[in-house]
Amino acid sequence: MAQQLLMPKATAVWLVDNTALSFDQIAQFCKLHPLEVKAIADGEAAQGIKGLDPIATGQLSRDEIGRAEKDIAYRLKLSEPKVRVPESKRRGPRYTPVSKRQDRPNAILWLVRNHAELKDTQISRLVGTTKSTIEQIRDRTHWNAANLTPMDPVTLGLCSQIDLDLEVERASKNRPLPTAAELGATLQAASETENLGYRYERPEEKEIDADAVFAKLSSLKSTRTQDEDEDLY
Repeated sequence: MAQQLLMPKATAVWLVDNTALSFDQIAQFCKLHPLEVKAIADGEAAQGIKGLDPIATGQLSRDEIGRAEKDIAYRLKLSEPKVRVPESKRRGPRYTPVSKRQDRPNAILWLVRNHAELKDTQISRLVGTTKSTIEQIRDRTHWNAANLTPMDPVTLGLCSQIDLDLEVERASKNRPLPTAAELGATLQAASETENLGYRYERPEEKEIDADAVFAKLSSLKSTRTQDEDEDLY
């Protein structure tokens, strides 16, 4: 069985927050598009996903991350797994328990909105539905379309996160290749972003003339004395 990364998006979130890897390196390791990694870094995607530490899960080593941070052309490699996950031999549509079939339209709506790259056959495999039902939900012609609420099929228990990530990975292979500018995009270092466009210059302090200050105070005192004398008369 080919070795696969568990929870690619959650791993990408952790790598963006805790390493200096480029978008291209993270995208290649997590099987994502570089623009999707950039959206994660900008806070526009995966906002509700908690980062998964690949070092703690044994999928990546600190030495491997260090080598990749020093060489932007280096490609991360998965560590050898300690436990072998057997390959699923399931074929055909997924069987959905009767108690969860009422949640399928909500799951389909979530997949259509959040993963537009998925084909109808892939959605059918994930939640065990028919193409006609998917088309009705896409076109908003489903009999219960007004009451549908997008819900994550993984949360509903209709499919596993591994199956969902696998289908998304298959669909992403048909995406257009990123441009050279996108591949070279990296997060700016903190030293480059400090004090951008702002520079405070302290005004020069003028030398205080003591004689002028005392002369002014004497003038004010004489004026006050003169006013008091006039009040007596």
